[in-house]
Amino acid sequence: MAAPSLPAALPTSLVGSYVQPDWLIDRERLRHRFPPRVRARELWRVDRKYLEQAQDDASLLAIRDQERAGLDIITDGEARRESYSNRFATALDGVDIDNPGTALDRSGHPNPVPRVVGPIARKHPVQVRDVQFLRASTSRPIKITVPGPFTMSQQAQNDFYEQEAELALAYAAAVHDEIVDLFAAGADIVQIDEPYMQARPEKARQYGLKALNRALDGVSGTTAVHICFGYAAIIHERPSGYSFLPELAACSCRQISLETAQSKLDCSVLAKLGGKKLMVGCIDLDDPAVESPETVVARIERALPYVAREDVVLAPDCGMKYLARETAVGKLRAMVAAAKILRARHGGAANA
Repeated sequence: MAAPSLPAALPTSLVGSYVQPDWLIDRERLRHRFPPRVRARELWRVDRKYLEQAQDDASLLAIRDQERAGLDIITDGEARRESYSNRFATALDGVDIDNPGTALDRSGHPNPVPRVVGPIARKHPVQVRDVQFLRASTSRPIKITVPGPFTMSQQAQNDFYEQEAELALAYAAAVHDEIVDLFAAGADIVQIDEPYMQARPEKARQYGLKALNRALDGVSGTTAVHICFGYAAIIHERPSGYSFLPELAACSCRQISLETAQSKLDCSVLAKLGGKKLMVGCIDLDDPAVESPETVVARIERALPYVAREDVVLAPDCGMKYLARETAVGKLRAMVAAAKILRARHGGAANA
């Protein structure tokens, strides 16, 4: 059977995470804390001896939910992760994970973080098996996410490098090698998550963009970068505009993932990102109600004056893992229905 092809315009995708089952992880504890930067093994409900098997099963649930909802691009839902960043960040050489440091999160609260005590280096591929499992489990195009070098540099206590910029570039080299291996394992899209570019725009301008481009140096596959305002389940108030977004036009990635739904983003800024495909966050994850397809259509149509329809990917805002599963499925179905309406109205229904 031939693999499904993407629509000519307006395909649908998750940002990255999806709902993890209650039998796998303590969702109540997860919901009432900031995302862990160091390992948080106490969150898992399954004995470590059986954890990988349980995570495989949870990944399959996430994959099948996406397929049944009709998504065009599939992720593994990040079912194996305690947070989007800590699984990769704590697997590197140069980090003392047994004696963590402290750093301020984007809300200004101190958090335990990896303590950098030597040269950052990738010891081994971290997420290759994740991609192999995902590739073997669906015939649809697949995406995998990795934490960005700038964001990891902000989520660490630097006790080794003289300059933060050096630390970010060291993380970038590790991310680059991981990305190369992820494409070799079968990924169609690799997304780099860089939320701290929004949280710390001045440092992002000083050296964050350079580190991001270092991570993408020579990579030929389809790459994306995700920038956001923080999880809706944790950060409820958000600005109406990004502090760091037009700068990503100078990034060598092909796609940019951003949020517009909860923030009611002024989409005129998207005109400054010409040449990029944009994953437009159009599902509000702070609202437990399932949007109507027409609501989602209206959110995407706010962006269409500034970006061509063939350059738009529909996605939720960031942090779907915190939703109830039935709510998540309902929101994904509404998004897929909205994409069909948009293709009929603006063109792009035929497969490419």
